[in-house]
Amino acid sequence: MIIREPCLSPGWYPREKAKIEKFLEPVSSGPASPALAAVAPHAGWHYSGLPAAMAVSSLDRQAETVAVVGGHLGRGMPILLAPEEGVKTPLGVMKIDRELREKFEKQVSARPDRFEDNTVEVLLPMVHYFFPNAELLWLRFPAEISSFKAGKLLAETAASLERRIVLLASTDLTHYGQNYGFSPRGRGKPALDWVKNVNDGAFIKAILDNDPSQVLRRAEEDSSACSAGAVLGALGFTGASASPSAKLSPRLSAKLLDYRTSADAGGDGDGVPDSFVGYAAIAFG
Repeated sequence: MIIREPCLSPGWYPREKAKIEKFLEPVSSGPASPALAAVAPHAGWHYSGLPAAMAVSSLDRQAETVAVVGGHLGRGMPILLAPEEGVKTPLGVMKIDRELREKFEKQVSARPDRFEDNTVEVLLPMVHYFFPNAELLWLRFPAEISSFKAGKLLAETAASLERRIVLLASTDLTHYGQNYGFSPRGRGKPALDWVKNVNDGAFIKAILDNDPSQVLRRAEEDSSACSAGAVLGALGFTGASASPSAKLSPRLSAKLLDYRTSADAGGDGDGVPDSFVGYAAIAFG
């Protein structure tokens, strides 16, 4: 079996099984109404691990396949997918759903993902913990409206195989401050409030409204998401979600589970660091 090895340094997430279990145990109980898709952040676990865990744990635990859709791809880029047969996590190896990947790949313009990137990998220990028996799809979608169509196609392809599938879309929100070259509201608490209530608020509202064109517009015009393609894929997927009976369900409603920024992990001076990032956990169900 050809295995994809981790590329991120140990500081991104714990490498010991006991530490992963201790981190995730507080959110390990399954939801009363499991979601068929979710949006999660992808920073280091110290900053965004809790909202990410809330998103992953909201998903239907009976899923046979978990599609983790990352990003960091702009317009004109192809869909990227892991070409291996399995992916290594600290909890072992998750097998790739090769049948679903190959059928989906035949219908889209896709290339092997051979790059080092955090948007999928940082979430995999959580996915493996909550879905120890499921198979995996490793995908990355570009920030263009074609990703909405790709998400819909993925749901329809899974339905044709009678595959019970959930989708996890990976994106961080506004990257604010001198570290990111984006400081339209100066520094301190006014800047943090603007990011939370206005910039990230508008992007989150577009998701909750199930509005793919607005999701893309807000990401591009407001610099409020680094991986909008993953979110677009989730909206397309939830518009035609696969059920165990291979029928298509109506569009699902979205619910904000958690929102925070990296500033919540500790600031300096007036309590707000010069640079910070927004994180949201959203479930579709």
